[in-house]
Order: sequence, then structure tokens, then C-alpha cells
Amino acid sequence: MEHLNPPQREAVLATEGPLLILAGAGTGKTRVITHRIAHLLARGISPWQILAVTFTNKAADEMRHRVEHLVPGQGRAVCLSTYHAWCAQLLRVEAAAAGLPPHFVIYDEGDQKALVKECLQELNLDEKSYKPGVLVAMISRAKDDLIDARSYEIHALTSTDPVRQIVTSVYRLYQKKLERAGGVDFGDLIMKAVELLRDQAAIRTKYQERFRYLMVDEYQDTNHAQYLLTKYLAAQHKNICVVGDDDQAVYVWRGADIRNILEFERDYPNAKVITLEQNYRSPRTILDAAWGVVQRNQHRKEKKLWNERAGGETVRVEELPNEVSEAQFVVGEVHALAQSQYALSDFAVFYRTNAQSRVLEDAFRRAELPYRLVGTVRFYERAEVKDVLAYLRVILNPRDSLSLKRILNVPPRGIGKATLQLLEQAAKARQDPLFEILQRLDQIAGLGPKAKAALERFLDLLHGLIVDRKQETAKGMIQQVLERTGMIQALEEEGDAESLVRLDNLQELVNAVEEYEQRSPDRSLEGFLEQASLLTEADTVGRAPNGVTLMTVHLAKGLEFPVVFLTGLEEGLFPIGDSTFALEELEEERRLCYVGMTRAKDRLYLTSTASRRLYGQPHWNVPSRFIAEAGLVTRPESPLPAEPQAGVTPWTFPFSTPPPTPIQIGQRVRHPEFGEGKIIEKSGTGEHLKVVVLFDTGRWKKLLVKYARLEPLGT
Repeated sequence: MEHLNPPQREAVLATEGPLLILAGAGTGKTRVITHRIAHLLARGISPWQILAVTFTNKAADEMRHRVEHLVPGQGRAVCLSTYHAWCAQLLRVEAAAAGLPPHFVIYDEGDQKALVKECLQELNLDEKSYKPGVLVAMISRAKDDLIDARSYEIHALTSTDPVRQIVTSVYRLYQKKLERAGGVDFGDLIMKAVELLRDQAAIRTKYQERFRYLMVDEYQDTNHAQYLLTKYLAAQHKNICVVGDDDQAVYVWRGADIRNILEFERDYPNAKVITLEQNYRSPRTILDAAWGVVQRNQHRKEKKLWNERAGGETVRVEELPNEVSEAQFVVGEVHALAQSQYALSDFAVFYRTNAQSRVLEDAFRRAELPYRLVGTVRFYERAEVKDVLAYLRVILNPRDSLSLKRILNVPPRGIGKATLQLLEQAAKARQDPLFEILQRLDQIAGLGPKAKAALERFLDLLHGLIVDRKQETAKGMIQQVLERTGMIQALEEEGDAESLVRLDNLQELVNAVEEYEQRSPDRSLEGFLEQASLLTEADTVGRAPNGVTLMTVHLAKGLEFPVVFLTGLEEGLFPIGDSTFALEELEEERRLCYVGMTRAKDRLYLTSTASRRLYGQPHWNVPSRFIAEAGLVTRPESPLPAEPQAGVTPWTFPFSTPPPTPIQIGQRVRHPEFGEGKIIEKSGTGEHLKVVVLFDTGRWKKLLVKYARLEPLGT
């Protein structure tokens, strides 16, 4: 522990009882967690009695590597995992008690949307009016709050809100389809684990005894279900250590509850609190500017980062005429600094919304400077990769009708939409999985001889692969699928540039499973599919090896770069919103700005534009209030409030006319043609403010507020 500072050392030594470590950005929290685990092992605590959970596989792997380095031979036996991976493992072991098949499959976000689309079709609801992505998010938030389909239905019966009635129908059918397929989604993993610990005393006692020491990283990002899971596990011994930073809580929109960290001492009255404030990343100029922004939030624990590193470049603020000039400025600075002291991989450009990346990309391409856009399609979401994974999931669990539908005609084998429709109608009528219907093709009326022959060949292929699974490793099964389905041959015959890229992706999939087998002792197909399903966007985010990194600020959390450009700092864009801000929304925007600023190790640029083209029209802006709050410019004479007020804080744009009435999500309105409804989404600013209204008739409409003539009715 000789390299730890006094608060870090205190945190490592405080092993008994509840402990809250408030770890500011760049204060070495990973070092503290890993040294704390090493200290427990050195005291003779069994590695089997320690559980440490975090939010990304990448973070868990990094911690595992560090602990193994500190305590060779013991570190890898510690259970270091993500919440979802740990719950998946728990449910595999306790599948019978959880009411799950032993080979249940995990549906990722893409699978969830596909399943919701099926539900919309069966319920005769228009996919264009009822967005699958919105419905998936609403179902996921319900599960974060431990509200199952039946409970959601009961809540809906007491509500006059039509959106609840729609979601109830979709949620009920969605869950029924999941169960029929022997599948779970991300929300189920946590919810079912919580239900297991809550309702099964013997299982609860078993895991409380097993894990006597519990550590939770990024505790500010936990939702209600994760909070209760943690509480159940720690209830007996209360040796719980949570590490986090309320100033970096930027996932409220994803279900995270900042109250979990702010109210930890209420849950554990005897908790010890240690604050890590010594920063090892950024110079004082950057830390002081970032603190100037975040310290204005009312809901936070008091702390201020400091660094022994004196001096540092002044934070540079630039107001440019428009977004093209902004992009040219960024490229010019990158080019100049790359000529002298930095590699291109040292630069990161952050923005609030993905739409801002286009102008930046154009500028980097014109300058012939390599860059990497983070947040594009991830490897396991590419079509050809998902096709192979779907084959593997069906081989493992033939009840998975969603995956079976995907591969029915991949590669093409003459099974068209009409045939699929006949199969689905039979499955719906008999309430059977699609695989069971394929066993009884003679009973399907209207099925032609060619289609029947193609289906029989497909079924023979599946039966052969299912038999092979018993003696093949995960890698062997992927190779069998690629060879016996003819996927490789089909792509080779196409022979165009796109097909070659897809072939490369399939080869990379073989490499991925080979790496998995080298790391994992069981080399099982279940384990590989679980790993692939549980990978999140954050696991693929990192510094571009040979170019400038472009990404949204949300994705930047947990990273660091020598030079950072935080762009688009304009009212309405960052903070994002219209002319009014609810206190909670504004505070989260501040935290997001703080996260972006504290990623910088040497230099930080804050840029804004006087005008920016939105929805095809130029929009006049004023610089973000965050620049003034950081103490980098003198606050101009303007209607900006000195301090946020509870509820809604009004703010008027001097260069654009806001709508006459504040527009809030949840606001009920009346439209002269479509009637009454509720605002469920909003985007844009000022004259370009758009809203999505769910009308009481069940229709959803996207409207430009300037012309919509909406009459507010209250909330």
C-alpha cells in the first residue's frame, strides 16, 4: 500500500461494516477497489467469499487483471463481474427455482425490438405509430423498478393514461413470448435474481453466507432492482463497500437512481464515508473549471478535486460563427498539435448528440486526418454475425422462435414470407414454439411441396447440428454452422466488396470464440453466447488506436485523453432542451458537462457557435450557461438565472422566440384535429421544437410545436 495516498489507504483498510467511498473523477477508484480486494486476501479471506460488481465487462476484466497481479494465484478466483453477468450465472445455477429452462437465452436490445415488432403485428398496432424502441424502453424501465407484466397491468387499471393501456398489452404478450421461447432480457436477469433472493429464504441464506464481502463500483449508476439485489446480498454481514461519484451520475434517463448513493447513509446508519479528492489526471485549471459547473447542483455530496500538478494550459473557449467553422477549428488545432507533441490517438472530440458528428466527420475527411466514430454498429450486432449467433441459440434452445425465424432462410433456401406466415399462424393457433410446428409439417394446410421440402432439409440440418453440440466446443460449433449451412460458400459466390467484409467478420467471430476458449475453463457454447449477449456499448468504447476519437459525451465516461474538445456548448443543445429546464434535467446536464471536462489530461477546449443549422434551418444561439459557470467568461446581461430554482427554471432565448407555453414531457395537450393526448417525447429548440404526442385514440403523432396549435391541459 506504499503507493496509496492517506484516504486511499484508509479505504483499503476499512474492511468491516458498510463503507461509502466517494471517488471523484481521476482519483484512483479502481486502484482502491483492487487493493482492497488484495488486502482482504492477504488477511486470509477466501477469494470465494468476495464479490465485486461493476457495470462493464471491460472494467471487470481490468480489475481482475490488477488483482491477479497483486495477489498471483488467488486473484482470478475472486468473483469480479458485471451485475448482469453475475445474475445470469446465478440463474443458470438456480434455474429450476427461478422457473427457467437450464439453457435459457438472453435477448439483447436488437432481439427485444424484434420481439416487440412481433407483438405489435399480433395486436394489430401500427409499428410507425407505436415505436418499438420506445416500448422496449418503457418495458425495461418497468423491470428496473421490479414491475412485472401482471403488476403493470394492475397499475394500468387504476390509471386513465392511455399509454399505460397500450404498454400493458404489449408487455403482457412480450413476456409471454419470452417465456415460451425460454428466453430472458437484460431486465429479467436482475428482476428474476431479486425475486429469487427475496422469495427463497434458503437460496438467500446460501448466497449471503457465500459472499461475506461485497463491493459495488459506479454505485451512482444503480437502478432500483440493482439496489435491492445489493441490499439482499449484504443484509447478513453488512460488509458492503460502494464506490461512486454522484457528480458523474449521467444515466438517470436509463433508469439509474442517484438517490441510491446520496442516501446510502440512511440505509446503513453506521456507514463510514471516505472521500477521494486528489486527482491524478487533470491540471488545476481544468479541475477548477469543471468544479465551477458541478458545484451549482443542489443534489450532490460536497467535494472538490485537487491536484499537486501545478500550472497547466488554460481552458480555451472559442465561439465560432457556425458548425462548419467549429469543425474547421477543431481539425486545425488537432493538425497543429499533432505536428508538435501529440499522436492522433491522444485527441477526443465530444458532442451532445450523434447528429453533430456529420460536420466533424466531413472536416476530418477533407483534411485527410484519420478518425474513429464511436457508437456505430457494434461487432455482435452486424447482420452476418447475428445470423451465426441465431443458429447457435437455436441449437442450444430450439424453443427460441425469434432466432429460428431469423435463420429460416439464411442463407437463401427458398423459404419465403408466405411460408413463414403459414408457420406463424399454426404456432399462434396451437400456442407452440415454431420448432414444434416444423416437426408436424403434414398438418399445415396450404404448404406447397417445394416449401415443404425446403423446410424438411432445414430441419434435418438443425437436428444434425443439435446432435453435434454434445461433443463439440463453442469454436467447433461455429465452424460446423459456417460449413454445413453454406454461409461461407454463399458469400464467396457473391464475391463483391460487401461480401468480403462479411467474410472477414465471420472469421473475426471464429477468432472471438477462440479467445473466449483460452480465457474460459468450460469452453461451453452457453458461456460464449452469454458473453456475446451481455456485451454493452460501453465495452466497445475506447481510444482510437490510429486516429482521433469522435463520440457523444455519454460514451466518454470512464475514459481519458490528453486533449479534449467539448463542442456545441450552446443553450438548447448543451444543456439540451427548450426554453425551460426542470431542475433534475438541468442538474444531469451539468453532471454530463463535468464528465466531459474531466476526461482531459492536458488540454481542454470548449466550443460554441453563433448559429447552427437544425432541421434544415439556421438557428441563432447563445453560449451555454456552463461556460459562464466554469468561470471562463463573464456572465452577460441576460435572463439566465443565477441559481436554479426547484421545479421549472425559465430561461428566454434572446435570439429566438420560444413557444408561448412551456412544453414538458408528461404534459397533457389538446390538438384541434386529433383531440387530447400526452407529450411523450420532445426534441429540438425554439422555433424548431418538436414533440411526439400519444393521443387518447391510441395514435402517436410527431408535431412541430410552432404550427401544431397545441392547447395545454395540465399534467
